[in-house]
Amino acid sequence: MTTSSLAVSECTLSSTTHANKSRHTFSSLKGKTFVVKLGGSTLEYQRMVLQDCICLHALGASIVLAHGGGPMINEWLTKLHIPICFQHGLRVTNAQTLEVVRMVLCGQINQELVAMATLLGGDVVGLCGTDGNIVQGHIADESLGFVGEIDAIHPMLVRQVIDDGYIPIIAPLGLAPNGSCLNMNADLVASRLASALQASRLTFLSDIDGIYGSDGSLVAEMNEAEAQTLIERGIITNGMIPKVNACLHALEDVPCVQIANGRTPHVLLHTLEDLPLGTRFVH
Repeated sequence: MTTSSLAVSECTLSSTTHANKSRHTFSSLKGKTFVVKLGGSTLEYQRMVLQDCICLHALGASIVLAHGGGPMINEWLTKLHIPICFQHGLRVTNAQTLEVVRMVLCGQINQELVAMATLLGGDVVGLCGTDGNIVQGHIADESLGFVGEIDAIHPMLVRQVIDDGYIPIIAPLGLAPNGSCLNMNADLVASRLASALQASRLTFLSDIDGIYGSDGSLVAEMNEAEAQTLIERGIITNGMIPKVNACLHALEDVPCVQIANGRTPHVLLHTLEDLPLGTRFVH
């Protein structure tokens, strides 16, 4: 069995009806680009997500996987007795914290994802936002330290990796004008990458089902006005604020933007079938 055949067989769904629908849905993937943001909180479910990515790639889609790593960064900061501080959902990053961020994102998480995807039969390449000047930015706020605000995305290297038949797996760091490294919010990197690549779909995988409204129920569809209202009321808070803003920004260029639960088996396949999963952002 070839690598591609193995990848497809591993994510074949059991229901005959569902499988028939899947074949119809997945028959027109060639030429489409899907950007997936794998949140740090869902890294323990990375195997299933990687299987879906490899399957869709084998079926003709161009897949770009961006990842975070907040919980693991926190673990290392705690081990090293370095204070953890957030402002408006963004990590305050001094020079010492930045060293840990770089070590965890590039030296640990990215390499582990590449190794696991390769073991599953995928053709993948690990990248960092500083490679090929993919993510260019500047310090967003002096009080946040080395936290970057994105000025530009240069997707040439990512496109080259895709054209060569690989899935790029990207760690969210960026370059400042002086060549220093910046800690970038992974949601915003995924959003801007999806726009730059003219992606057909951007999916944020988190450890929750989506966005919940004031009554505690899941919101299936959300527009910008509704999102801003929930932020003002303090219902959307902390790290969900930049995630929601990233979704709204991407919606300007990407037809389908969605937050879904990364713990759901074969969640990427289900979202492609437009099943009622997560929260989808609309104009």
